[in-house]
Amino acid sequence: MRAVHIRTLDGPDAVTVAEVEEPRGDGVLIEVHAAGVTFPDVLLTRGRYQLRPEPPFVPGSELAGIVRSAPDDTGLRPGQRVAAFPGIGAFAELALVPPSLVFPIPDDLSFAAAAGLPMNLLTVHFALRRRARLEPGETVLVHGAAGGIGVGAIQLAKADGARVIAVTSTAEKAEIARAIGADETVEVAGFKDAVRGLTDGRGADVVVDPVGGDRFTDSLRSLAPEGRLLVIGFTGGEIPTVRVNRLLLNNLSVVGVGWGAFWQRDPGYPRAQWTELEPLIAQGLLTPPIGARLPLERVSEALRAIEGRTATGKLILDVRPGVAQAR
Repeated sequence: MRAVHIRTLDGPDAVTVAEVEEPRGDGVLIEVHAAGVTFPDVLLTRGRYQLRPEPPFVPGSELAGIVRSAPDDTGLRPGQRVAAFPGIGAFAELALVPPSLVFPIPDDLSFAAAAGLPMNLLTVHFALRRRARLEPGETVLVHGAAGGIGVGAIQLAKADGARVIAVTSTAEKAEIARAIGADETVEVAGFKDAVRGLTDGRGADVVVDPVGGDRFTDSLRSLAPEGRLLVIGFTGGEIPTVRVNRLLLNNLSVVGVGWGAFWQRDPGYPRAQWTELEPLIAQGLLTPPIGARLPLERVSEALRAIEGRTATGKLILDVRPGVAQAR
């Protein structure tokens, strides 16, 4: 089968497409039609992710396609349309995925849109509903608002009745954030003061931060009393530190969001999450905007765009271009 191949950990430019053996073993075998490109995929190309498979390997953490075969006790059937989170192995024509990480999708949801859901949507569901305990009417500040986590956070927070302020670095990204539901957008430079102005000096109840770096301190300063800062990732590169006296002053919380670490202790959790979110997915309230759809051969281009933070919207690899179901 055709697949993206990482032979050396030298970054996106070293990634190639090759013929590799089809996966074998227990699980659900899926004919992959589309795969979502994520920041962890970039880290995998450099050996900097917490999951560190030995090269050569096939990257790719999320996909959508058609079940080719499944164990009898999974409730999945051949020919069924699904999304899935294999962790690695999605950038290929076939992927073998544990049944608990395979999710049915509506007939009217495209494979391209479905492939952009599993990792980001389930992460922000865990972040907003379980870790932040978000309440209707609260204000959520979202960093990286045009990226995968940011888009998911905006859409889910709005669906849950929150007010959303999006932090963006360009006018194009601000337009995307508003199009998917952000109530207001603010520029990265000066976002703390802008948020204070938009909230009559109170601040945001929840900050969604997949960026980290030098924004972190001003994110803390942007919180309302008893606010929660959700630490989701560090696409900005630097892992920030916390001066804990800042937490005392306004009873603030810095909350870790380790979705993968959580569900690995509770393997049934992702399927339960998906079931909870299915009504919103069916209503089209959680559909990521597609920034670009690229063939497998342009995977390095997609990875470079995410690494350089130039991507807008979700980047999708069309694994089986020209197939009618991939619409």
